Amino acid sequence: MNKKVILCVDDEPMILESLEIQLRAHFGDRFLYESAESAKEAIEVIEDLVGNGLRLLVIVSDWLMPGVRGDEFLIEVNERFPGIIKVLLTGQADDAAIQRAWEVAQIHRCLAKPWSPEELFETIQSGLTLLEEKE
Repeated sequence: MNKKVILCVDDEPMILESLEIQLRAHFGDRFLYESAESAKEAIEVIEDLVGNGLRLLVIVSDWLMPGVRGDEFLIEVNERFPGIIKVLLTGQADDAAIQRAWEVAQIHRCLAKPWSPEELFETIQSGLTLLEEKE
């Protein structure tokens, strides 16, 4: 079993639930869907996934979270686990944080909250297409 994973990270459980419902409704069982309520928890999830031989393809992360902000989290992910499509989801990130995410974390896109499901699906699909082209 070579299941591929989409990870959503947000400190608000309702946002995580909404993301998973939308993603599952659109992509079905093509992927496993994981979630984490903090950057620290997300790193643990990523390490577990990698340790179990699962392939993390996409991370959709909030910016404003307690402890570590989304741009800092995605920078760490980019350094430790290259090749993952990273999407920053925010309603409050400042321009400097977004710029840092583009330049250092190499995010694929930044989406504003509230997001449009169609824009989220297109963002993930275009990221997956980029991954396929690189392989």
